[in-house]
This record gives sequence, C-alpha cells and structure tokens, in this order.
Amino acid sequence: MTIRLSLALILGGLIGFERERNSHPAGFRTNILVCLGSSLIMLLSIYGFSEFANSDIVRMDPARLASQVLPGIGFIGAGAILHNGMSVTGLTTAATLLVVAGIGLAVGAGFYYAAIVTTVMVIVSLTVLNVVEKKYFREKRIYTMKILASNKPGTLGLISAMLEDKGVDIRKLLIEEEAQETDASILQLTLMLKFPKKTIIIPMLEKIGHMQGITSVTVE
Repeated sequence: MTIRLSLALILGGLIGFERERNSHPAGFRTNILVCLGSSLIMLLSIYGFSEFANSDIVRMDPARLASQVLPGIGFIGAGAILHNGMSVTGLTTAATLLVVAGIGLAVGAGFYYAAIVTTVMVIVSLTVLNVVEKKYFREKRIYTMKILASNKPGTLGLISAMLEDKGVDIRKLLIEEEAQETDASILQLTLMLKFPKKTIIIPMLEKIGHMQGITSVTVE
C-alpha cells in the first residue's frame, strides 16, 4: 500500500509540476492530492472491506466505491473552467484532473504499467503539443475587445472599417449604453475578433485608442 500511494504521489506530482510551471489553476499540490486520493479510494475499495469477504450476505464489488471518484472530479474540474464571452479557458486543466484521477485509481489497483505509460503520455501531450499549438494554432484564437466611446454618430462605422481594413474578422458585436450625469452618454462596445496575425493587435489598440471620442480600449 505504501508503494502504491508513493507512486501515485510521484506520478501526480510530475503532471502537477508541468501545470504549476505554466501557472494553471490546478497546479502541483492539486494534482498530487487528486492522484493520491484516488489511489487511496481504490485501495479502500480492494482491501478496506476484507472482513466482509467471507460473508454470505455481503456481495463485494471493488469498483463500486472507486466509480464515485469520477463524478467528484467533475465538480473540481468545473471550478477550473472559466467562460468569458466566446472564450473558454481551463478545459485542459479539467481534463488533466480527470486523467490524474484515473492514474491514481490505476495505481491503487496495482495497474502500474498503464499508470506510468499514461503519465508519460500526459506529460508529452502537455509539453510537446503545447509547443505545436502555439506555433500553428495560436493566431487563430478569438479575442475579446472592449471599447468605451462617446455616443457619437459614425464611431462604430469608423472602428469597423479600420478592423476590416486590417483583415480582422468581427465574429460578434455587443453594444451597451451607459447613462452619464451630463447629456452625453457612453457606449460600451464588446467585439469578438479573429485577428489574421497576432502582431497587429498592439498597433490596432494604439490606433483605436487615439481616435476621437474613445475613452479606453482593451483586448483579452
């Protein structure tokens, strides 16, 4: 049991180290605790009720208690997922916690080879594929631009023309009017944009920020 719990700690720590190094919500300690706890629950399922093994009125099912781990991990994973407009973050972290729980269950059941191979595959997926994603897919990401502007005719048209001139695809537009103490009102524009190149984001921010009537502009 000590060997299995120690191995669960090590394997969960290896994956957690990668998550912590890249500043993700579920980091080093979280992944260790998930893997260690899953391993303990599996050990409890296998050995914790051995005194009832010879009973004629009790039916043993080692998988019954362990099967409750995955719904519990779902609650933890849901806490790591953040939704902001059309942007969703934390899905990889939630999926990692699910796999780490599976690794812990495998170690607890003595399924060492599969647990170790899965850990290696997870680390490769999180490190190597992260580099591939940044190189080939990062520029296709959709960004959220928020603009505060004076409610003047033509402001939205100028901004739209400027974005289209640079090849920026406007996926969604939300306009909200904020009342002010003076007669002039402020418009809050929220745009979901797909930039052809990441390098044009900062120049575009500067250009829109210097337009007349623009109070602030941010991109997430």
